[in-house]
Order: sequence, then C-alpha cells, then structure tokens
Amino acid sequence: MKELMLIYSKMLEMYGCQGWWPILGYNGVNPTKTGSVKGYHPNDYSFPKNDHERFEICAGAILAQNTNWVNVEKSLNNLKSEELLSAEKIINSYSKIKELIRPSGYFNIKAGYLVNFSKFYLSLNGRIPERKELLAVKGVGKETADSILLYAYKQPFFVVDSYTKRIFNNLGVINSLDYETIRGFFEANLPKSYELFAEFHALIVEHAKNYYLKKPYGANDFLSNC
Repeated sequence: MKELMLIYSKMLEMYGCQGWWPILGYNGVNPTKTGSVKGYHPNDYSFPKNDHERFEICAGAILAQNTNWVNVEKSLNNLKSEELLSAEKIINSYSKIKELIRPSGYFNIKAGYLVNFSKFYLSLNGRIPERKELLAVKGVGKETADSILLYAYKQPFFVVDSYTKRIFNNLGVINSLDYETIRGFFEANLPKSYELFAEFHALIVEHAKNYYLKKPYGANDFLSNC
C-alpha cells in the first residue's frame, strides 16, 4: 500500500486534481489541457448530480472505447444538440445516432452498443448495477464496466487501462498484464475509496500522456525512484 500511495502522492503533487469524469453542462476547465477543455471539476466529487449526468457518463464510457476523449466529447455534444442524449431517446434512434457518434469511430458498432446499454439502463429503475450485470451487456467490457461503476455510480472499482499496465509494469510494481489480476492488486493495496480510485486513474492517464505514449516507455519518468 505504501508504494502505491507514494506513487499516487507524487502524481498528485505533479499534476494536481484532475476533476474526472468531465460533464458537458459544467463549465469547469481541464487542469492539464491534454483532452477536453471544459467539463472537469477538480476536487469536486459530487458529480454526477442527477440521472442525466449519470447516463452521460455511461454513454461516454462506451464511446471512449478505442478512441480519445476529444472525439467522444464531439459525439456527446452531437447527441446533446439533437436532444438524443438519454436512454429513452437512444433506444429507438439507431440510424440517427450512428451518424451523430461518427467522431468516436466504429460508429455502427457503438450505436448498437448504446442501444443495448440504454435498454439495460432503463431496466435498472435507478438502482446501482452489479458488475456481472454490466459485463453481460453486449458492448460493455471490463474497463468500460469499471468506468461506469466508478464514475457514474461512485463505486470503488479500480479502472485498469493500457496506461496502467505500461506504467506499473515499467516501474516493476506489477508483473502481469491480466486485467483482473491488476485490478485486484490495486483494490487490495489501496484504501477502498471511490474518490481515491477516480483520482488515481485520472492521474495515471495524465502521467502516461507525458511519459508513456512512445517507446521506450517511461523515459525520464520521475516515478522511477519511488
């Protein structure tokens, strides 16, 4: 735990609170300028504040598969401008939404995923889904499910992405590329805090954008001495 918390503390000191997950209707400024330029809410963990923001986060997590946030934000804004950013509207709008989410890539497939998820979302009737339920929805993989649970429902599930694997394998903290093994390691060695998990994941992404986009990964990484 001490090693992970030391790394977290050094990242936080370097980059500051990241304010994830960005919300379209919020005017907050991105503290690092490597993604969206608004919607971030550093040190404010009260989001999502309502069901609309919760669904927006879920839809964003699905659209974020295999693309960057700037493209996702364009797609979400397209849906919002056409008043289609809701589970009720998406269910019967496949043909229309697939054009609106084109910036996110794989738009035919992702449109289907959004329809599948919207049906599931409505079936919840406001309750928090179980992880196994999310994973049973077509188009929702492990990273997407954990992102939804963490950021939309404030549940302490640690999100593991390719950046997490690159950084912590390079630092010698983990020696596995298996998603569940890494998630279990983080959850077992950190205080079980939704706020901590959300901030840590966001900091990992920011750190990776600075040191782990090109090989050799981790060149001049200031965390190497942790």
